[in-house]
Amino acid sequence: MDTLDFLNFSFIDVIDILLVALLLFYLYRLVKGTVAINIFIGIVIIYLIWKLTDVLQMDVLSNLLGKFISVGFFALIVVFQQEIRKFLLLLGSTNFASQRNLVRYFKFFNQSQTGTQLNLKILLSSCEQMAASKTGAIIVIQRSNSLEFMIQTNNRMHLELTPQVLETIFFKNSPLHDGATLIKNNTIIGSRIVLPVSESTQVPESFGLRHRAALGITEKTDALVIVISEQTGKMVYVRDGNFLAIHAIAELGDQLKKDLSN
Repeated sequence: MDTLDFLNFSFIDVIDILLVALLLFYLYRLVKGTVAINIFIGIVIIYLIWKLTDVLQMDVLSNLLGKFISVGFFALIVVFQQEIRKFLLLLGSTNFASQRNLVRYFKFFNQSQTGTQLNLKILLSSCEQMAASKTGAIIVIQRSNSLEFMIQTNNRMHLELTPQVLETIFFKNSPLHDGATLIKNNTIIGSRIVLPVSESTQVPESFGLRHRAALGITEKTDALVIVISEQTGKMVYVRDGNFLAIHAIAELGDQLKKDLSN
């Protein structure tokens, strides 16, 4: 009868299995589309082979794979360093809570409700002008997650968003045009900001470093990003690690109003 003990499922066992399945599902979503997915699949295959050799009593191979698995935990920390950091950032961010509609019940978890005072008319007018003149730009709009950690002493500023100010910053001969510009409420608080570049393999080949940087910051925070291509003048809107092509300035305005009101 001892061999059939595994059939005696309790309610706690069901909860345990569901939690493990949920954890594996989110782990897969975390590494999906990155080079880490191949490592993840390789580790799963090695683990399954190890269990199979153990069941078949293939002692030599089982012991060899068992030794590998026993030290594999420390290897995972090194191999998945970026993914672990991303996962912890996701858990600790208000963006994680908002995706599950919990933040409306726990308003005190919000660091600040930023972006609601943004003058969209000025921002949209500047983006339209830069797109028409093919002026490359990457504009980051802060929401709940603070982006102060991205700002260094030499690129910190406090400049009210006014007409033509963004066009001046991103003018190709301007010393401030490299990197991203960060907007909080209706104030430009940083320029020449270096954003974390996404390692996703799902980025279209036509997209450049600006698009990868925009994707990187939106994967880790709830920031909104507008990217204007220097080659084509096309605008791309990035939020929650997803690209949205913008075909008209009114479309960009509607998306910003919707996201800034959440």
